[in-house]
Amino acid sequence: MKYLISLSLALLSFASLTAQEKVVPLKYGDMDQWITRRIHESGIIGGNTKLLYEVGPTQEIDGNVAYVNLGGSPWANSNVMAKVMGIVKTNTSVYPEKRGDGYCARLETHIEKVKVLGLVNITVLASGSLYLGDMKEPITGTKDGEKALNMGVPFTGRPKAVRYDYKVEMSGQPDRIRQTGFSRKETVPGQDCAIMTCLLQKRTEDADGNIIAKRVGTIAVKYNKTQGWQNGSTYEIMYGDITHDSRYVPDLMKLGVGHYYARNKKGESVLIQETGWADADEQPTHLILQFTSSLGGAFVGSPGNKIWIDNVNLVY
Repeated sequence: MKYLISLSLALLSFASLTAQEKVVPLKYGDMDQWITRRIHESGIIGGNTKLLYEVGPTQEIDGNVAYVNLGGSPWANSNVMAKVMGIVKTNTSVYPEKRGDGYCARLETHIEKVKVLGLVNITVLASGSLYLGDMKEPITGTKDGEKALNMGVPFTGRPKAVRYDYKVEMSGQPDRIRQTGFSRKETVPGQDCAIMTCLLQKRTEDADGNIIAKRVGTIAVKYNKTQGWQNGSTYEIMYGDITHDSRYVPDLMKLGVGHYYARNKKGESVLIQETGWADADEQPTHLILQFTSSLGGAFVGSPGNKIWIDNVNLVY
């Protein structure tokens, strides 16, 4: 009888907690709708038609048109059209992939090459990145390419956690490489990893157009082993100054991590300056959420690293 009473109380407690939980899907976060862009590369590098994919209302766009987020989609990714020295070139490192009755997103790290005799000879490492925000096209060079990213979206909620499905495939390489396009390939010590980063920020802009931010909420996860689909994986967001929390990982969570850029009110791309930790009860103004297939920033990683993402939700 005592066992039955204890079991009943446990079930009631679980049911109460479940009833209190509110799961809010991010728009297009089920990854079931994709825009397919048909970009025609310059004849001098072959004149091929390449496909770029964007998360948004299902449609096709034919032509070398700079992409602007469609259908209210908050998502951008590392698929880009570049125009360097008059040459149109593309990079695709994020793909829709069939999963069950719908789709998921596949992010992968690979080598992208372009060679034009007497003009340009570039070999670049490109990692797959899917994030909330947008990108300004066309990209005009490999230097300071991150300035084309507008990282984060306006957001005033205070979710308890981030929840999504994922699958990971590691390259198996013990170290990473750095290939920027114009320098020699370098070895970067340490195994590559896929990463999820979620930051809640309280941003302000000063008279000079600088974007200043305090960190309101933080969670970041590193994936360093191959594993099959993990459904409904949930990661609690930590609020306030977390530097004394046992879950704090400086390399993934410190102030200024990611060296993210955003556009100010003048439309200029500026580095987001994270200057401190907000009080635990402060309300954010922006949400950064990013998935990436490699660790180490632009042009660093291990070709073959992959992460699949699906069903992205916020939990309240």
